[in-house]
Order: sequence, then C-alpha cells, then structure tokens
Amino acid sequence: MLVGRGRELERIALALADVRAGRGGALVIRGEAGMGKTSLLDHAAAGGAGEGVRVVRGMGIESETELPFGGLHMMLHPFADRFGTLPAQQAAALRSAFGLAEAPVHDRFLIGAATLTLLSELAGERPLLCLVDDAQWLDRASADALFFAARRLGAADPLVMIFAVRDGARPFPVPGIEALPLGGLDRPAAAELLDAHDAGTRLTVPARERLLDEAGGNPLALIELAAVLAAEEAAGRTDAAGRVGPLRVGGRVQEAFRLQLKEMPPATRLLLLVVAADGTADLGVVLRAASVLGLAAADLGPAEEARLVVLGASGEEVRFRHPLIRAVTYQDAAHHQRIAVHDALAATLTGPAHADRRAWHLAAAAAGPDEAVAAELERAARRAGQRGGSAAVAAAYERAARLSVDREGRARRIASAARAAYDAGQPDRATRLAAEAASLTREPAVAAEALYVRAQVEYERTSPAADAALALEGAELIASSDPERAVSMLTEAMWCARDACARDLLGRGVDRLASVVLPPGSALVPVVDGLVAYGRFAEGAAGEVVPPMRALVEAARAGTVDDLVQRLIAVLMGLLVADDEAAAEVLEAAAADARAEGALGWLPYALEPLAIARLLRGDFRGAEAALAEGVSLATDIGMDMQVTVLKGIAARLEAVTGDACRCRSLAGEVLEHADLHPVNAALASWGLGLLDLAEGRAEAALERLGAVCSGPARHDLLVRAVPDQVEAAVRAAGRASDRARTYLPAFLEWAGHADGPTAAALALRCRALLAEGDEPGGHYRAALELHEQAGGDRGCDAARTGLLYGEWLRRRRRRTEAREQLTRARDTFARLGAERWAERAGAELEVLGDRPVARAQDADLLKRLTPQELQVVRLAAAGYSNREIGAQLYLSPRTVGHHLYKAFPKIGVTRRMELGRLRL
Repeated sequence: MLVGRGRELERIALALADVRAGRGGALVIRGEAGMGKTSLLDHAAAGGAGEGVRVVRGMGIESETELPFGGLHMMLHPFADRFGTLPAQQAAALRSAFGLAEAPVHDRFLIGAATLTLLSELAGERPLLCLVDDAQWLDRASADALFFAARRLGAADPLVMIFAVRDGARPFPVPGIEALPLGGLDRPAAAELLDAHDAGTRLTVPARERLLDEAGGNPLALIELAAVLAAEEAAGRTDAAGRVGPLRVGGRVQEAFRLQLKEMPPATRLLLLVVAADGTADLGVVLRAASVLGLAAADLGPAEEARLVVLGASGEEVRFRHPLIRAVTYQDAAHHQRIAVHDALAATLTGPAHADRRAWHLAAAAAGPDEAVAAELERAARRAGQRGGSAAVAAAYERAARLSVDREGRARRIASAARAAYDAGQPDRATRLAAEAASLTREPAVAAEALYVRAQVEYERTSPAADAALALEGAELIASSDPERAVSMLTEAMWCARDACARDLLGRGVDRLASVVLPPGSALVPVVDGLVAYGRFAEGAAGEVVPPMRALVEAARAGTVDDLVQRLIAVLMGLLVADDEAAAEVLEAAAADARAEGALGWLPYALEPLAIARLLRGDFRGAEAALAEGVSLATDIGMDMQVTVLKGIAARLEAVTGDACRCRSLAGEVLEHADLHPVNAALASWGLGLLDLAEGRAEAALERLGAVCSGPARHDLLVRAVPDQVEAAVRAAGRASDRARTYLPAFLEWAGHADGPTAAALALRCRALLAEGDEPGGHYRAALELHEQAGGDRGCDAARTGLLYGEWLRRRRRRTEAREQLTRARDTFARLGAERWAERAGAELEVLGDRPVARAQDADLLKRLTPQELQVVRLAAAGYSNREIGAQLYLSPRTVGHHLYKAFPKIGVTRRMELGRLRL
C-alpha cells in the first residue's frame, strides 16, 4: 500500500483511464531519491496489467550513460521482429541504433520518430503503458528518442508514457511534458508508514520522533533508518535518537546502506563492486568477471540474504535493491579495486557485441595515457556515430583524448568531441571542447573545425553575426588547403551575416569566396558565384549580379547542388530575383529529401523559406501548415532561435489572413530580438505595416513600412515591401507626395533586372498608383496581364492589383468595370483567407450599391482544416498511406488516421479516393 500519495495515485488512475479509452499522454514524476517514484511506477504497472494494458518497462543505468541507445534497447529489443513493419528509413535507423545493421543514421531525431511509430503500432494492438525509471540516467540518445516520442503522442494513440526522474545535483529538465512533483509525506502519513513496518514499531518514542523530524517525509529514509535505529537501540545504544541528525536525508539513507555493506564479508563486497561496475544486470557477465578475481557465485549469498541485491525471476539477472546501494558500493571502493574490477570485466567482454562496453571498461581501468585504449574508444565513437548517438560520440572522443599520448592526437579527438557535442544539442560542452582543441593544435584543419563548432553554437546563443565572424575566421585557415570545406564555412558565414544585416562580414565573405580556388569541375562553382553575386546585391547592385544568382537557382533545380544549406541559399536567390515558382520547387524538393533522409533537425530550417515562398505566392494555407510544422518540430527539439525566426514569418502571414491580435503578439515577440535578427524583425514589421494598411490606418502603415524600406534589410527580400509603402504613401499623403517616390527607384531597378512577371506586375502597380489622368488604367491592365502569366488571378498580389484598379474605376464612375474587378478581388481574397482585404473589397462594392454578401465559410473547404489536417489531407490525396504520411510528418500512423477522421466531414468526403476531386 502506498501511504500518503492520494493525489499522485489519482493522477496515475486518470492516465490509466485515458489509455483504456484510447487516449495518449505523457507524465514525468519528479522527486529526490527515496520519495517513492519506483513504487508509483510499480503501482501503475500492476494497475495496467490487471486491466489488459500491455506494460513495457525501461530504466536508466548510471554506468551506461555513455553507451548509445542502451536504455532504448532495454525497452524495445523484445519487439525487434516488428521493425520490418515500420517505414524503411525508420526501420533502418532502429536496426542501426541497436547494432543490427550498419546503415548510418544521419539525424539523431529520426530514432525518436521510429520509436513513436513502433510504440503506436504496438498500442494499436492493445493499449500500451510505457514506464521508465531513473530516466535521469538514460543515455542521451535514448532520452532524446523517448522524450521526442512522448511530446508527439497523438490524442488517438492508446499509449501513455510515465517517466520517473530523480531530482538532484544533475539538472534534468523535461520541457513539454506534464510534471508531477513528489514531495515528502506529511507527518501523519510518515507516522502511518512507520507503523506499517516492523522496525518502525520497535522504535522508542524519542527515536521515532527524531526520525519523523529529520527524515523530511522521505519514505526510503523512514524505512531504512528505522531499521538501523531499531537495531542500535536493541544493542543498547541509548543515543540512537541522536544519531539521525548530522547528515542530510539522502546522506542518511546512504549511511544506512553503508552500514549494511560493512557487515558483508570482503569477498562479497568485491563481488558487489563487480555488479556495480558492470551495470548490465547480466549475472553471467558478473560471475565470469568474478572468476577472474578469484570469486565464486556463493560470495553473492550474504548480499542476497540482506536484500542488498535481488535476482531476477529467471535467475539470469542481478540488481541492487535500490540505486543508492550501487552508488555507495562503487564510491566507497578503493581505487585499486575499481581498476581490478574494470580490468576483469574488460577481459570478460571479448565479443564484437561487447566492443563498446569493453572500451569503456579499459578506459576506466587506465591509470594514465594509453594510446591503445584511446584507439579503442575512438573506434567506439565511430560506431556510436553510425548509430546516431552523438552524445555517446562526444563522450568517447573526449575520453579518448584524455588517454592520448601526443598533443595533436589529443587536439584532433577533442575537436571531434566538440562537433559531436554540438550535434547532440550540448552547446556549453561543445564550446568548452572547441576552445580546448584550438589551444592545443597547430594544425589549421583542426583549428578551423574548432572555430566552426564555436560559430554554430553562437548562432543560437549569441547572434548570427557572432556565428558569421567565427566561421569566416575558420574558413581563412583552410581556404588554400581544403577549399571545398572552406566554401561550406563561408556559406554559413554569408547566410548568418545576411540574417544579421552585417555588411562588413558580408563584404569579407565575398572577398574570401572570390579568391577561393576550387578543384576543376567542382559542383560548388555555382554556389560560390551565386554567393558572391548575392553579397554585391546586398550592397545595392542589381544588374550584373542577377545571372549568377539565377544560375544557382537553376543548378539547385537540376539537382547538381545537394547540400541542404546551399540549396536554401539557392532558394533565397530565387526569391530575390522574384522567381517564386523556382524557389518553391527547390524548397519542396529539399523538404521532401530531408524527410526521406530522416534529417529532422534540418527540417525547420527548410520550412522557414518554404513558408516565405508559399506566402509570397498567395498559398496562405500552405504557408500556415509549414509554419505550424516548423514551430512544432523546432520546439520539440529545442531550437529556440528558429522558433523566433518562424514567428516573424507567422506575423507577416497573420497580417494578411486577418488575426490582428495574433499578428501583433507574434511581431512583439520577434521585435524583442531585433538587434540580433534584423531581417526577421523587418519581416515582422512588414506584417504590422500591412495590417495597418488593410485596416485603413494609412499614416501608421506609412511610418511602419517606411522604416522597413529604409532599414538595414532593404537590399534583401524586404525590397518587395516597397509596393506596400507606395500604396500607404498615396493613401496617406497623395500621389504627388515625395514620400511615395522615396524608395521607388531602387525597387524599379530591382524589378527591371529580376525580369519576371511578378516583379514587373508590382512595378506597374506602383506606376499606376502614381500616374495621373487616364494613364493608371493602362498600367493596371498590363499589371493584371502579367499576374495572369505568373499564375492567374489566384494570387493575393493579383487580387490587390485588381482591388486598386477597381477603386480607380469606381472613382472614374466606370461602375460596371469597377464591379467586375472588385468582385473578382473580393472572391479571391475570400478564397485565400485574406479576410480584411476581402472586407475592403466588399466595402467598395457597397459604395457601388451592391448588397453585402454573407461570408461563405464554404467558399474554400480547406479553410475548415487545421494546418496539420491540411498537410495530412494533401499527402493522402497524393496517394500516401497513413504510415507513409506519419513518416513524413513525424507523427504516429494512428494520429494521421485521427486527423483524416476529423478532416473528411469538414471537406465533405467520405472516402480517400474522393480527395482527388478537390483542389488541394
């Protein structure tokens, strides 16, 4: 019976009720050692098993925190025969993680997606309860996978995951999952617990009261110390009540265990040290290592009788009754004994399957630098890298470096550890290791890699400008010896300098790129030429730089540029030359490739420009879906800066689609980081200016858009805000105002060189706004023809041109023509979801005497869907199965089915095959 845990038991009962009812969820039980977390998990397991729920258990083991996927393997290896039912990439990733195949895993989060799918498949057969004890000791790779799966559980998955986390000196935050804190028992409950145990009933009143005072309601302390105090009082030690005070609760419990261990024979204590050092719980391994030390199975008997260890039901496992017993056993052992035990375990673990454990035991036994052991650990690091366990890679390389004999070998291994730590999401560790590697080496390649790691950490921690400066410094070191690697670093530098509007850094990047000598036939030639051209474009040049930028876009379309970052650069070029169709095509392919390769960590970066491209093309629902997915993924994997970047785009989208409050809220969040991300802040400000323009606040729009068009990002994507500034100026101050022409020359030069129908149409719209007499009509008609070439009247830009033309026609009393243009504009705005612009067109029609048209919520069926439902429906219409859709969107197949179940009635279909008749 669990005493004093009524609230916690109610929460667990609710979780069990949810899973039986087919609903998913996750919970983290937090508390210090001894608070009863394991007891609550046992209670949940018993309750679930008694009601037909499948229970899967796992645990973190402190000695295995450096072994990649050890915790996940413990949980899921019984289901290895199910891997074949998973999507191919996910199945290959899990097999590689468990050492069943050698296919490399390119993204550590792909294992999380595979874990989610496998658990969902199991839950589809029978409600599933996953319990993980001591989650703070999970290896990082397993923790990433399990917590990723927990955060993305769908409401339709009959799957509940409960983790127990020990709070202590090592912080272990688990954001995004409900926490259930476990405090000490109140005094009545603590007294009840003592009364329920024999030792507690044998205490004298003074000892009992002192124990209740000092134990802080910790159940383990109450039980273990009661036994110690009862024994001392029985032995005639009258000061027993006074012996409780000197130590903190955790220390008191450890002291109780320490006293029990001291009563064990020396051979038993040594054998317990083998159990503690091994951590696998494999009795066969323990006894083989024990025999090397001259010990026998009988030496385990006293510890088993004292319940310091317990044997598994099969007799093949041996575990400590409580993790603190293991800690005391290992911590109190003499150094020479630990070395002997690790040596014995290394001698026992000889097969290929145990190569990683053997390497770590050899490292633990090493008394000083040892190149042979360092080489073993380096091989373990490479194996971990193949499986996607970046944290384990970092640990192995770092330990190998400490055992290295020569200085340059140590520097190289530390630099590799720094890269792996960055890939594992450990920025502080990555920075520390990179700085150490740089201080040790004289090799340019090692120093450059260390600088590159520091650069990428600085993007999230400090600013894109800091990233660019360090990446430039690293590229300088290897520009002649490894020009293609230097180009990769310079690509990063240019992208980040662009984000920061750091013209000095852009200039340095252009100079360095222009001087790089690539090998003949290098696929990076169009990348270099395009980046150099972009750098000059950012300085205000618009003519001669367009062809190289277009060439990079075409190279990306042709598939000759395969690096994701370089493809994103190509997309930026496409948007800057107003080739939105090409940019979207490259991005759709890049995002599809990232999904197919399982490059989950890169996907939020691809979704950023994809959302912009869709937004500029008027695909507002598609842009909303890309942003929702990007924010969700970036949040789940800890990319806080990317969340902010995506919110800037979302603010610009909300300005058009009509949620004014959300637009202002998102823009406010982004503008707090304006100094670090001026391009993104300008995008949010553009959204606020558009909102003012749509709502008729022309003066406010003019001020806002003027700041955007004159700001540091004006020679970038924000050049496309000039037509909005011109419209705001004409509405606020009239077409004769100088403010309407301030930024127009630069825009017209850009549009002339962009040489595409979209840019030319916008330029004609500006000319029409500023022209006198009958001249605007010709400009408007020509602009609409160009919009037609760019994609018909479906785009928001075309509708806005039609709205302005209709307003002009109405003022010229050409009512029939005005009504035609305004009606088309209103209907287009309504279909796209640009509600405020639809209202403006409707108001103009009312002036013409048209009666207001009731808003047809059915005008666009897709507007009824949530962003995620829209993504799922689009993929289903393209012929993908639920499992394939789940693999692309990193959702469980059951969640995909749930979205379709909710979406079909909204869009008036009953079967999947009917989706083909909808315009999706």
